[in-house]
Amino acid sequence: MFQLHRPPSLINFLKTDLALSDASLNLVQRHPDFNEANLPMLLWQYGLINLEQLDGIFDWLEQQSISVVLQ
Repeated sequence: MFQLHRPPSLINFLKTDLALSDASLNLVQRHPDFNEANLPMLLWQYGLINLEQLDGIFDWLEQQSISVVLQ
């Protein structure tokens, strides 16, 4: 099963809202340049998400960072 060091909420978002499978996430994880910061771009480069979904991920990440700052 795919695991990141990030809070599981990002993975939950990707699986729930974008319906990405563990297999898709595992594929991206095997990329030689993989790190948590470039996960959204790699998903897009592999064709696993479209530009609208990529934008949604960035919006979601921005919202999460705002939430953390406000807490």
